[in-house]
Amino acid sequence: MTHRERIRGIIPAMVTPLHPDGRSVNEASLRRLVEHLIAGGVHGLFATGSQGEFYALTDDERLRVWQVTLDQVAGRLPVYVGTGAVCTQDAVRLARLAERVGADAISVITPYFIAPSQAELYEHYRAIAEAVSLPVLLYTNPGRTGVNLSVDTVARLAEIPNIAGIKDSSGDMALMGEYIRCCPPGFAVLAGRDTLIYGALCYGAVGAIAATANVAPALVCRIYECFLAGDLAGAAEAQRRLAPLRQAFGLGSFPVVIKEALDMMGFEAGPARLPISPLNAAQRIELRRVLEGLHLLPEG
Repeated sequence: MTHRERIRGIIPAMVTPLHPDGRSVNEASLRRLVEHLIAGGVHGLFATGSQGEFYALTDDERLRVWQVTLDQVAGRLPVYVGTGAVCTQDAVRLARLAERVGADAISVITPYFIAPSQAELYEHYRAIAEAVSLPVLLYTNPGRTGVNLSVDTVARLAEIPNIAGIKDSSGDMALMGEYIRCCPPGFAVLAGRDTLIYGALCYGAVGAIAATANVAPALVCRIYECFLAGDLAGAAEAQRRLAPLRQAFGLGSFPVVIKEALDMMGFEAGPARLPISPLNAAQRIELRRVLEGLHLLPEG
């Protein structure tokens, strides 16, 4: 994948399936998840992002998730991997590791816990981009990190040849519109809020990195495919149908809801790593109701 080629469409932010004790990656379930997503028509896969619990994985576990995902995909789709870290040195090391194992692109969340200035964020991303030849996706999620990327900073970073786009999980459509307006043609802006995919496409985004696409890949892809075909009513209707699944995220602490939904569907995603707890009985009843409404549960 060249630096600004094929970054488009619906890219699920994959969960990392764990064994029931939460101590190790369930590689067989990960392979099944990859096949489920490809069968749903997705345009790429994103491993070890926020939904993939990157913050709770060791470096060896993160590497193994990449290796298994790349092996199972076998070149059918681009594989994006999350290589974010608090400090630049670690982010560079992980980026180089991703390049060595054959990832098609990397996604790098802003540092978290600390609060770098925009000048420091620019140097952070510049150093990562210069360390690899892979396409680099910026990733801003200020609600979780407390750190945002300004329009000016993103526009400057977009001038670096292999900084290819941004996943914007801010939920601020005005900010996303400015990213699109102020960055050069070919710079890929991807929605990171599943409730805003249709609106983002209308603004000029090229797709979305979507956690709900783990559970309902075909429905999320329908938003994008209908939009491309000029069926705006169909795209808006698919977005409307998806909304209860995204709203169900509030039933538990992030990122347990999508894992429990996959368990209900028979995919053995396993628990989230502690301290995140499983849903309680009442929460599970509500989640099951949402999945039944989308006809996602196995018959019988």
